[in-house]
Amino acid sequence: MWYPEIKHFCPRAPVILVGCQLDLRYADLEAVNRARRPLARPIRPQEILPPESGREVAKELGIPYYETSVVAQCGIKEVFDNAIRSALISRRHLQFWKSHLRSVRKPLPQAPFLPPRPPPPVIIVPDPPVQSEDDPGHLLEEASCADVVLVVQERTRIFAHRIYLSTASSKFCDLFLMEDGDPPSQARDPLLRASSFDACEGSGETEGAGMRTSASDGTLGREGDRDLSGWSRAFESIRSGVMEEPPGYSARRVTVVKMDSSVRPGPFRAVLKYLYTGRLDEREPELMEVAHIAELLEVFDLRMMVANILNREAFMNQEITRAFHVRRSNRIKECLTKGIFSDVTFVLDDGSITAHKPLLISGCDWMSAMFGGPFLESSTTEVVLPYTSRGSMRAVLEYLYTGQFTAGPDLDPLDLIILANRLCLPHLVALTEKHTVSVMTDASMNNKDIDGEAVMLLEAAQFHGAHQLAAWCLHHISTNYNRVCRKFPREIKLVAPENQQTMEAQRWPPVWYLKEEDHFQRAEREREKEMALHQKRQPKRRWLFWNSSGAGSPASSSSAVG
Repeated sequence: MWYPEIKHFCPRAPVILVGCQLDLRYADLEAVNRARRPLARPIRPQEILPPESGREVAKELGIPYYETSVVAQCGIKEVFDNAIRSALISRRHLQFWKSHLRSVRKPLPQAPFLPPRPPPPVIIVPDPPVQSEDDPGHLLEEASCADVVLVVQERTRIFAHRIYLSTASSKFCDLFLMEDGDPPSQARDPLLRASSFDACEGSGETEGAGMRTSASDGTLGREGDRDLSGWSRAFESIRSGVMEEPPGYSARRVTVVKMDSSVRPGPFRAVLKYLYTGRLDEREPELMEVAHIAELLEVFDLRMMVANILNREAFMNQEITRAFHVRRSNRIKECLTKGIFSDVTFVLDDGSITAHKPLLISGCDWMSAMFGGPFLESSTTEVVLPYTSRGSMRAVLEYLYTGQFTAGPDLDPLDLIILANRLCLPHLVALTEKHTVSVMTDASMNNKDIDGEAVMLLEAAQFHGAHQLAAWCLHHISTNYNRVCRKFPREIKLVAPENQQTMEAQRWPPVWYLKEEDHFQRAEREREKEMALHQKRQPKRRWLFWNSSGAGSPASSSSAVG
C-alpha cells in the first residue's frame, strides 16, 4: 500500500480507504471474464474480498473505509462527501478562528449496498420434435395396427386405420359409425340399419392378406356382406373379419370395405395419402382419376387441389392443407372426448381412458415401440399404466394427437411431468414446466404462499428430468431463504447437500450484506450516543433580555407578581 509514502510526504493529508468494483460480489463472473480483453487474467471468486476484510485493514490504519461501484452507481457520492469532511476537519487546528469548521461532522458510516434481487430463470421451451406432415402416411398399408382393410378390384388390399379415415372424410366417418350400429343420416336401404355384420372374405382372398373368417365352421359366404351400393357410389359392401397375428397373440378384428369397381389402386392410394397427410403430389400422373375418387368420397377439398394443379395454381394448395390439419385437429379432439373409434383402453389409478393406437404410434416413439413392436400390448385392447391419473393421461393424449398442451382443471403438473418423462417427451415436459412456473408466479403476485410448493417440487422435478422447473424452485427458495427456513426447517435440512450449497451460495440478501447491515446499525447507534454526549458537554448559553421600562420600578414588578 501507499500509506507509508503518503504519511511521509503528506503527513497532514487525510486518508480514506476505498474498495472498488463492489458489483463483482453478485455479478456473473463468467460473463465478466468473457467481456474482458482476451489476454486479461480471469477474475476468480476467491479474489473478491468481503467487506469485513476492508474494514479490518482500515481499522489497523485508523482511517475510514468505503466501498464503491461505478456499474451499480453506489458509494461514489458518499466517498467524495466524506473526503470533504475529512479535509475540513484536518484544517481545524490550522484555522481555529473559523467557527464553521467546528460544526463539521466526522466521516459518516456507509450504509451497506443491497444487491438487486437476481431475476428468475427463464423457462425455455425447445422446438417441438421434427415431425413431418407426411409421417402419418408411413402408417398407410402397415398391418401392425390396422383396423380397416380396403379391397380394391377384388384382389388389391390396402391396410388403413379408422381414426385417420374418419377424421379426414365424413363419408368414411358415416360408414364406420354405421358399421358400429349407429345408422348414418344418409342411409337409404333398410338393411343398412342392421346391428350385426359378422362376415368374412373367401378363402382365395384371405391367403395373401392374413385374413380368416370369424365363423365357427370355417366356411365363407357372400351372404355376410352388407350391400352399400344403394348408400354410396364409392363402396360396394362392408363386412367384419379377423386379422391373423403371430403365434402367442390374440387375433384382431378388422373392418373389410370393398370399394367400387371403378376405383383403381394407384389413384386410390393417392387419395388415401391425402386423407392421411393432407397433401397431394403435383406429379401424380392420374389426376383425373383422383378427382373422380374424391367426388365419390365427397372429399371436395381434394378435388379443389386437383383443379389447382391442373390450372397451374398449385401454390393455393398450401392453404387447403393448412385448413385440413386444423379441421382434423378439431375432429381428433372430439374423438378423444367422446371415445369414438378407439381401439385401446388405458387403465389408470383413478379410472380408464380410451385412445387410438395409430395416433399414438405416429406421435410417440415410446408408444410406437409398445404398440408396433413384439410386445403383448400390440395385440391387446387394454393397457395398465400404474401411478398415472386421468388428468395427466388426457393431457398427454391431447398433446400427441394435436401437438398442443392444454391444462385441465384436474391436472397435477408433477404427475404430468412424471408421465411425460416416462414416455420420453421432453417437449411436453418443458411445456408443463412453463405452465407450472406461470401458475406459481401468478399466485405469488396475488400474495399467495408458494414456498411449500416450491420446496416440494424441487427434488421431485430434478429426479424426473424437469431441470428448468427445479432451477426456478431453487431460485425462489434462495431469494426467500430466511422466510422459507423459518417455515420449513426440517424440509430444508433434508434437501440434498448439493442443493443446500446452492441455496447458501445464491441466497438473497447475501450473508455479507446481513453482516454489513448489522455493523452499520451498531455504528449508527454508537454515533448517536456520541452526539448526545457531545451535546450534553456543550455549555448552555443564557441570554438576558432586560425590560427598560420595568427596570427602575421594582415595586411595580413585585406588585404585579403578587
